[in-house]
Amino acid sequence: MNPRIDINLAKLKYNSNLIVEKANRFSIDVAAVTKGFCGNPVIAEAIAEGGVKYLADSRLENLLKMQHIKLEKILLRLPMLSQVKEVVKYADISLNSELETIVALNEAAKEQNKTHKIILMLDLGDLREGIFDEKELDAVIKYLLKLNNIDLVGIGTNLTCFGGVIPTKENLGELINSAKRVEETMGKPLDIISGGNSSSFYLINNSEIPPEVNHLRFGEAILLGTESTYGRDIPEAYQDTFKLVAEIIEIKTKPSVPIGEIGRDAFGNVPTFEDKGLMKRAILAVGKQDISTHTIIPCDKEAEVLGGSSDHLLMDLTHCKKDYRVGDEMIFNLTYGSMLALMTSEYVHKNYINSIE
Repeated sequence: MNPRIDINLAKLKYNSNLIVEKANRFSIDVAAVTKGFCGNPVIAEAIAEGGVKYLADSRLENLLKMQHIKLEKILLRLPMLSQVKEVVKYADISLNSELETIVALNEAAKEQNKTHKIILMLDLGDLREGIFDEKELDAVIKYLLKLNNIDLVGIGTNLTCFGGVIPTKENLGELINSAKRVEETMGKPLDIISGGNSSSFYLINNSEIPPEVNHLRFGEAILLGTESTYGRDIPEAYQDTFKLVAEIIEIKTKPSVPIGEIGRDAFGNVPTFEDKGLMKRAILAVGKQDISTHTIIPCDKEAEVLGGSSDHLLMDLTHCKKDYRVGDEMIFNLTYGSMLALMTSEYVHKNYINSIE
């Protein structure tokens, strides 16, 4: 069935186990981030078999799909006040930075006769979520000690996702210093010091991760076998775990530049074109509704992505050695963004492969 995304479960399990082993050498527990595949339970089960300690997602809808997997679930996106009851019900741990929300979680946990665990997020300069001011941190910690149904199990940070700030020994050192202050106020050690996401993996590879960091949240490292700071492949990991397969629906020789006055395209942009003369052009049955504007990489190195519209992907096949015909399939490797978009699209069939080819 086309278009489809081929998902190699055996390679994902291998990657999961590899990343866990590398992290465990530094006494770091791994939370597998499942949002890249929308919490798909088949994929989550394969990754869980690799030995991760937690499953983590930004959306409660995805955590709900994985409730049957016997691992603690972490809600990555800060909870909405309107969903605190569901957060307590479906997430064992949530990341937080707003005292008002934590108080509401405490009330929801009290109603459900539960204790809800939280990781308090600190902003180390990436300027996404997290407490930025030290005085606010001190005030929040002191208030948390009064809440009977909230268990502050750790502090954490997020880097690279918005501001592109690279995790380093220096900025993670700030996290560790804050952790020590929190522990002094609480009078007990924290269970978790969460030092970021796949962008922190290079510190493991370079044996530079601070020893106090004992928890990391890995999505891309497991799913695509790459670290997200420098985009490098992780040694021994598989990068071809997810592949797009799309079918050719037209092949024609046409000019490389549209004929007529150029206006806005279907998405409001004014496109520009390079005149390469006549080219062998193919249309594939997949489009921006499925992959948005994210990068896909043709496995045929002589093929070039020209662009697309909502439902069509245009390719230049002029220099391809293979004589493509209508009905043939083309295969693409994916980036994190294109994988996420394709896994979200209901028009793309999900095909599971259970062997390492």
